[in-house]
Amino acid sequence: MAVTLTPATAVWDGVMEMTKCAQSNGTDPLIWAAELSSSLISAGISLPSPEVAQLLVSHICWSNNVPIAWKLLEKAIAVRLAPPLLVLALLSNSVIPSRRSQPAAYRLYLELLRRLVIPSASEVNGPKYHEVMKAIDGALHLSQRFGIPSSEPGILLVEFIFVMVWRLLDASLDDEGLLELVPEKKSTLPVKPQAMEIDDHNIGAKKIDFNDRLFKSNTTIAIEVIGELYRNKITSRILYLAHRNMPVHWGSFVYNLRLLAAKSISLRNSKHITPEALLQLTSDNRALVSLECKMVSLQQFHAVMASGSLVSPAGPTHNSSHSVIWLPIDLFLEDIMEGTVVATTSAAETLTGLLKAHQAITQGSWQDAFLGLWIAALRLVQREEGAVEGPIPRLDACLCVLLCITTLAIVNIVDEEESALIEENEHGKMHMRSEKQVFGNCRKSLVSSLQQLGDFEGLLTPPSSVTSLVNQAAAKAMFFFSGLGVGSGYLDGVSLNDMPVTCAGDLRHLIVEACIARHLLDTSAYMWPGYVKGHTNQLPPRPVTGQMPGWSSLMKGSPLTSPMVHALVSTPASSLAEIEKLYGIATDGSIAEKISAATILCGASLTRGWNIQEHTGFFIIKLLSPPVPRDYSGTESHLLACAPYLNVLLLGITFIDCIHIFSLHGLVPQLAGVLMPICEVFGSCSPAVSWTLPTGEHLCPLAVFSNAFTLLLKLWRFDQPPFERVGDINPVGSQLTPEFLLLARNSQLSSCRNSLEAQKKRKRVFRQCDLASAGPVFLDSFPKLKFWYRQHQACIASTLSDLKPGTSVYQIFDALLNLMFRKINRGGQSLNCSTSGSSNSSGSVTDDCTLRLKLPAWDIMEAVPFALDAALAACAYGRLSPRELTTGLKDLADFLPASMVTIVSYLSAETTRGLWKPASMNGTDWPSPAANLSMVEKNINKILAETGVDVPSLFAGETSSATLPLPLAALVSLTITYKVDRITEPLLNLSGPALNTLGACCPWPCMPIIVALWTQKAKRWTDFLVFSASRTVFHQNNDAVVQLLRVCFQSILGLNSPSVVTNNGGIGNLLGHGYGSRCTGGMTPVAPGILYLRVHRSVRDLLFMTEEIVSLLIHSVKDILTTGIPIEKIKKPKSETVLRYGEVSLSAVMTRIKVAASLGASLVWITGGLNLVQTLIKETLPSWFISVHRSDQNKVDCGGMIGMLKGYALAYFTILSGAFAWGVDSASSASKKRPFILGAHLEFMVSALDGKISLGCNKTTWRAYVSGFVSLMVSCTPKWVREVDVTVLRSLSKGLRKWDEEELALALLEIGGVGAMGAAAEFIIENLLI
Repeated sequence: MAVTLTPATAVWDGVMEMTKCAQSNGTDPLIWAAELSSSLISAGISLPSPEVAQLLVSHICWSNNVPIAWKLLEKAIAVRLAPPLLVLALLSNSVIPSRRSQPAAYRLYLELLRRLVIPSASEVNGPKYHEVMKAIDGALHLSQRFGIPSSEPGILLVEFIFVMVWRLLDASLDDEGLLELVPEKKSTLPVKPQAMEIDDHNIGAKKIDFNDRLFKSNTTIAIEVIGELYRNKITSRILYLAHRNMPVHWGSFVYNLRLLAAKSISLRNSKHITPEALLQLTSDNRALVSLECKMVSLQQFHAVMASGSLVSPAGPTHNSSHSVIWLPIDLFLEDIMEGTVVATTSAAETLTGLLKAHQAITQGSWQDAFLGLWIAALRLVQREEGAVEGPIPRLDACLCVLLCITTLAIVNIVDEEESALIEENEHGKMHMRSEKQVFGNCRKSLVSSLQQLGDFEGLLTPPSSVTSLVNQAAAKAMFFFSGLGVGSGYLDGVSLNDMPVTCAGDLRHLIVEACIARHLLDTSAYMWPGYVKGHTNQLPPRPVTGQMPGWSSLMKGSPLTSPMVHALVSTPASSLAEIEKLYGIATDGSIAEKISAATILCGASLTRGWNIQEHTGFFIIKLLSPPVPRDYSGTESHLLACAPYLNVLLLGITFIDCIHIFSLHGLVPQLAGVLMPICEVFGSCSPAVSWTLPTGEHLCPLAVFSNAFTLLLKLWRFDQPPFERVGDINPVGSQLTPEFLLLARNSQLSSCRNSLEAQKKRKRVFRQCDLASAGPVFLDSFPKLKFWYRQHQACIASTLSDLKPGTSVYQIFDALLNLMFRKINRGGQSLNCSTSGSSNSSGSVTDDCTLRLKLPAWDIMEAVPFALDAALAACAYGRLSPRELTTGLKDLADFLPASMVTIVSYLSAETTRGLWKPASMNGTDWPSPAANLSMVEKNINKILAETGVDVPSLFAGETSSATLPLPLAALVSLTITYKVDRITEPLLNLSGPALNTLGACCPWPCMPIIVALWTQKAKRWTDFLVFSASRTVFHQNNDAVVQLLRVCFQSILGLNSPSVVTNNGGIGNLLGHGYGSRCTGGMTPVAPGILYLRVHRSVRDLLFMTEEIVSLLIHSVKDILTTGIPIEKIKKPKSETVLRYGEVSLSAVMTRIKVAASLGASLVWITGGLNLVQTLIKETLPSWFISVHRSDQNKVDCGGMIGMLKGYALAYFTILSGAFAWGVDSASSASKKRPFILGAHLEFMVSALDGKISLGCNKTTWRAYVSGFVSLMVSCTPKWVREVDVTVLRSLSKGLRKWDEEELALALLEIGGVGAMGAAAEFIIENLLI
């Protein structure tokens, strides 16, 4: 036995002697118990005594297995001489293995188990509780069996009850010969019966027959006891703790249980329980339902938070109670459309976390979640289709989001669920090895959502630019429907112009094709009702002419002729095999073939190859980083030999829409990692080196360097002027630097190498294009780039130091000035006072400059800032006219396009320093904005009409006083000298973000002046440029941003605003349907949500914005409740099922409050990301609760209903904010910070509940917040709770019990992990025992 006797052997000998005497004399058990108790107390033995339990069980098993001995044991338990749980543990060790030879003892054991396995509160709170549970652990080896090295008695109690039930289960299986069917072929517990001693001649045949019948009936009773324990409120909840915290053991247990239900004859013969009833009792779905939780706060909270179905087929605009529930997805998708902002993480990964978080918090179905996702993405496309034209095309990016990013996010969710199912099946041994694929509920929900999506015809209208692709997808389905099959080759050579009109498709056809390509669907989708609109007899005849050039021709081995290249550039690849084929040509083909393959990769397959877009991006990155050939022995970099096709790749992806696609897929860090070596090598290469292209043209290193360098600089905000931010939180994406990009790259590759799951995903997604084998890269690896970057930082931080004559840099500087201003270098004049004059003619000056600048690009770049400084000073002092300055800057940029980077950064830095006199934009020295300035002002007022924000007047009717800082005037003048076409787009996209930033930082009306000048240059961009100018109204005015936020809340909720009398709110009000000239007479007002998403990155004081969002949320609650309803009529609901006040349903009101909280959480997360959300939870909210609020002083406001709903709104807002930033699981790296921030917030709650912190807010609001926050954590984010320190959970649970929130307090402990399991079990026993 595991229990050892104490040294007081005489005492225990006396106990045994008294027991034997009582047994032989037939003494009344009560008298025996009284005498024994008196004797033990006299000997100083505290009761109940574990030693007594051991002695009595040892006495019975098996030399005294007689009725009187069992009666004595029962009485000892009744009068607290022996602890009942320990008696059960000791008996199970002896009786269960002997149940065949001792069926009567087993029957008595089952009866005792029925009555005693549920401990009483007095046992748990008694002084011997720890000692007894330790003795049980020693008897049953619980810690060793379950691998939980804890001596905490509550944990041992859970393990004890679990083992008791498991032993009964395995014993019952063994009794019916079913234990051989489990994978281990035996029980993990000692239940195997000992052989019956049939050689004893004293045992007659009748006795044996009786024992056999008793043995069989015991099996049935044991199964019934299992059912009874599951029906019991206490034991079922304790078993649920085992279910949550011991999943591996529970899986084996459930496997055995289902085997029993499927095969047991005894179970079928039972009159008290059926196999179906047993399975229902033990099902996972019933684990929570059967608990009969009657939590007042939880029940009320979730009742009013329920919002019904997600959407109705009402077209693009849906009311606030339906599709607006998925508002965060709309806001996120619109926010990532900011083309000038580069992201370092994949939008698909972020969207995956967002979708999982929002689905978990809202408790919606996955069908609704996927449908809401599709609708949000479709709305994005529709908004862009109606948007104005601008320098940054966004339609391809919007379609990328709809057909690639969204699909990849769903792939992640479906794969995660199905991988978990496979893993669960393996752990639970529920299935033997099978080649059949496991499909989860998410995949089924996706199918249902896509079928339902067909009802939204208004959203499915395709943009005109993709009509041919949409119709081709529809035709593909019709061919399959007609029996020709997708792979029949029928489409080869068929012109879409020959297709019948009824084959016209919509965006759902492209969505379905994307899902089929990602293996989310199969071709059975073509058979959905209404999916195919054409008929078989309408099919065009198959052409008999030769095969047309296309991807199918390439796959069959056709060469890359000029017509073939043209066709492949304009037609996206449809499969990964096609891209892999092209990649093989790009790596192993001739120079001409490599150039052709590179050209094709950067064509439609990158911009519109949605089924393989991320693969195309990775292949391009791979090609930009060719490996060193095995036989390479040169001293120079091997990259030089690759210059022709590297340059094609660089030119192909240099456009802002291509960069946006790389950004959406999170490929920017890796793209930066391969661009830096190219810049380093070609920037250091002598210009004497050149390459002859197949076309006969010559390619020089300066061209390759400039293309790589300008592309690299577009990946981070090199133009960002130095200004002080308020607080430590910066807007999302504002901290991109070369070091950060390399750090992100190294982190991505490291996580891919270290994470098995990521490796599987990468193998599935990227195949050959796996970059994880590459090592880490640091800026020190590129000394030339690092030197330029340090010089660039110094130039932004302070003015340039003097340049010493005679140095190599000075000579280059002098040559640059002569190059820039060769037309005015006559008569020995020079812009540089310290440079000796020259009498050379203009032609000789040009030739001399060209010869002197035959240098590597990095050497020239070092001197560029000094040349710019001299030129700007010369213009300021009148030695150089504005027109000559502009011409010189353009000549410099034409000679070395990479110098545009330095031009932009230098002029930006000088503008922010404020040291230069203003330039008069009068049309004489500098270009004049007068022609368009009044139009710009008028349209800005129209755009902002809905916001209630006052737009500052420009010049009170006078435009002659229009001025700009001299450096800014130079930059604007330079940019408007360029033609607006595809060729100059890369250079203009370098200066565009800088002009926007400078226009916002400089005093009003600098930005309207810039826009007025540019609208004269590019009239078709007028609406876009005016909209850009309107955003600057908010950049330096926090009050204007607060007003914009207020209008955002009013518009989504349909509340009255300064310009809107009444409306129903919704996504259409908040985000609109695109912006532009949508009516006669010019611009229409831009939706407030669009304005905020384009403004928030320039907000400096993010903490102030967060506080305002919290304040607006609180005010929105009151506005929702009081709109059209007198406050005095608001009453607390008396019914638990019908929650109403006055004539308005409280659930409908709470739905709007939930929308407001959802908007607030989305804005906080989008504006400041993880850091701002953590600051909100750690600092902002505690400060708000501690502070005294004016509204709480109002007797009407501080009452029950309004105060309660304010608290619930804050709880929902906080949980959503945390879920967006951290996720609901541990998939993201951001979740690593969650335990610390969440733990600190819960500690704040505990301190307030204990009275250690004095709160200034309304008590009803505080109570509703705490109960609502904990309720949401328990029901929606259980993984969060498991990460919190157990001590904090126990303290919070005690605080909730003070509010009579027992069920909520228990639920918190139940999901708190193994550490809280013991406390939960003890809580169950103390509070649920009747």
